Amino acid sequence: MAAKLKKGDKVVVIAGKDKGKEGTIASVDPKSGKAVVDGVNMAIRHTRQSQTNQGGRLPKAMPIELSNIALLDAKGKPTRVGFDIKDGKKVRVAKTTGDVIDA
Repeated sequence: MAAKLKKGDKVVVIAGKDKGKEGTIASVDPKSGKAVVDGVNMAIRHTRQSQTNQGGRLPKAMPIELSNIALLDAKGKPTRVGFDIKDGKKVRVAKTTGDVIDA
């Protein structure tokens, strides 16, 4: 199946403890249906000190379900994503406005 959400997309959380927060997708795992969004679903990870890094309690963004995030359109509103054929290429389209997402 084609990817509706990709790395670098601006998204908003629509469900869960971080509802309403916005961020950028850092990575997507289509097999598990999850994505890592910067600044969302943060957890504290305890790391041991080494010669290169300080260690201690470091915040880390954990994966969030793709169904709990929505893409932000050009106006900053959450939208669903559809597909359309333009000039022989398959492109992502915002359902609310009909604008092409990938230019």
